[in-house]
Amino acid sequence: MPAMDDHVHDEVAERLELRGQRYTETRRSLVDVLISASMPLTLPEILAQGRTLAQSSVYRNLSELEKAGVVHRVVTADDHARFELAEHLTGHHHHLVCSSCGAVIDFTVPSRLEGTLERELASVAERHGFVVDHHRLDILGACTDCATPRPSAPRLLGSITPSIRGNRCQEGPGGASPH
Repeated sequence: MPAMDDHVHDEVAERLELRGQRYTETRRSLVDVLISASMPLTLPEILAQGRTLAQSSVYRNLSELEKAGVVHRVVTADDHARFELAEHLTGHHHHLVCSSCGAVIDFTVPSRLEGTLERELASVAERHGFVVDHHRLDILGACTDCATPRPSAPRLLGSITPSIRGNRCQEGPGGASPH
């Protein structure tokens, strides 16, 4: 097991202990799934990777890990929750969030840009009397799959029609929205 994994497990155990909670084998397995993930995962994705985990147990344990500050919930435009380890365990990053399918892609920016972003956000916060702890940046848009027009739905330059950007699972024949 890599040293980074050991560090994460030690931190999770410590945070749970501070809340009077135990770091059970189920919680450890759940954290292992999140450690190995390259992006935030939905509950079905967690269950698929952690084959021995029971759905009801995963819900309950994700909630406890979130309360302990070791798991972060990313809620997408489709209101589906995705889960990842908190930034203090994995490093600061941002998200590209697809407004159509709910996909979430982690990304980082160069440190110089991150510094500029921090200063500008602190300036905005100061003008409003707000004290910043940290920031999260979620950029909403369309992933490659959802942004690519289908042959039956040509895309006009300069505009994106709702049927192309909408939830394709709810589209009718030929990309037309049933609504």
